[in-house]
Amino acid sequence: MFGRRGSNDRVKPAFPKAVPDAVDPVAVSPLPSASAGIAAAPPVRETASPSVAPARSSHTRSDSYYDTKSQVFAALIDTIDLSQLARLETEAAREEIRDIVNDIIAIKNLAMSISEQEELLEDICNDVLGYGPLEPLLARDDIADIMVNGSRNVYIEVEGRVEQTNIRFRDNQQLLNICQRIVSQVGRRVDESSPICDARLPDGSRVNVIAPPLAIDGTALTIRKFRKDKLTLDQLVRFGAISQEGAEILKIIGRVRCNVVISGGTGSGKTTLLNCLTNYVDRDERIITCEDSAELQLQQPHVVRLETRPPNLEGEGEVTMRDLVKNCLRMRPERIIVGEVRGPEVFDLLQAMNTGHDGSMGTIHSNSPRECLNRMESMIAMGGYSLPQRTVREIIVGSVDVIIQAARLRDGSRRITHITEVIGMEGDVIITQDLVTYNIKGEDAAGKLIGEHVSTGIGRPHFWERARYYGEEQRLANALEAMEKRSD
Repeated sequence: MFGRRGSNDRVKPAFPKAVPDAVDPVAVSPLPSASAGIAAAPPVRETASPSVAPARSSHTRSDSYYDTKSQVFAALIDTIDLSQLARLETEAAREEIRDIVNDIIAIKNLAMSISEQEELLEDICNDVLGYGPLEPLLARDDIADIMVNGSRNVYIEVEGRVEQTNIRFRDNQQLLNICQRIVSQVGRRVDESSPICDARLPDGSRVNVIAPPLAIDGTALTIRKFRKDKLTLDQLVRFGAISQEGAEILKIIGRVRCNVVISGGTGSGKTTLLNCLTNYVDRDERIITCEDSAELQLQQPHVVRLETRPPNLEGEGEVTMRDLVKNCLRMRPERIIVGEVRGPEVFDLLQAMNTGHDGSMGTIHSNSPRECLNRMESMIAMGGYSLPQRTVREIIVGSVDVIIQAARLRDGSRRITHITEVIGMEGDVIITQDLVTYNIKGEDAAGKLIGEHVSTGIGRPHFWERARYYGEEQRLANALEAMEKRSD
């Protein structure tokens, strides 16, 4: 049946057989320069069942399984016309592949159980249309991070704990091909000439790839996953990340257009918290976001999303975060949201906050509110500005209203540890005051830390007049009073 070429028959692939590593399940992945093949077939991560995924990664597959898979895949490539496959809908393409693979297994008389055959069918469909061995991990919503250290070592973070999986790739070439498939979707590339790349998945999950020769033991792939159901402040309350009264204060801060900097270490939940705060922005405001890789998913209708661009092979065409922040000032924004501030663009963001763009937000890597202020000073100095220290601090004080500190604790839990106001200067020192702090009291038998969010007793915050302007002063007073009563 595989030799005929009728209108309904499957024919040879449209691209030459000289494709490198032709039996590699991902060697036929769509690249920006491909004019044929399966470039039009989108990833189909949603078809993998989250409930099945853990079971699929719970056992180690033998080398014979991978040998069988390579044989079947090679026969599949010799059978189908990938250009015709690309014209099919995703589900139809999966069914077509499954039918052909079943025929190949029967013709080759391969001895496989029903469960092994079903596993092989799913794997090959994932290799052709999705992200190969990563598919079962991407389908699970309980995984926060996927860390691939070469073809044989895949780790995941679940509930704050890092654990190794039994997922593996056939070799480093297959892993690199999957990375190329991911980054090509956003117009990026990763190879020996450009071995470092930041990209994103269609759902907004952040991807970083570093390939040989920089990665000595094989390509390293890191995926920071985002939940399919976006978190809200009310859900953070249920998780214990903030108290109910603290969440109410944060809602008011977002509503009354305070300029906010979210501070925290890597993996502390800064971007998640920024997404939560933007839920309380009025829907009629014009918001412009600037990010290295687009992760923020705002629900408001009037949002313009900007993304940086790395230089090309000739070292030209780079668009930096600072370029984006400068440009968005000319786009009549009402709020500017910077996904992550890590360089001289902090000066432009502070200038925007101080010149009528109230309610602007950004995130910074730092371990405390005080350290966050110091980092802003340092980043301004990195930009080559020769301003006196006092002038820099006056700009910060005049721009930033609130610093929200997030932290990932040693038990893996994430907590908002400080809600801190920037209130002014005494001499050359920036004065801050904490409204809410998180106190750790101990840990339970399972090693989970026990703590609570407490009020510092501030009855009238520095942004009280702003809250009154927006008619939120009574709500703010009630939240502060309720938190103080609980602390007592």
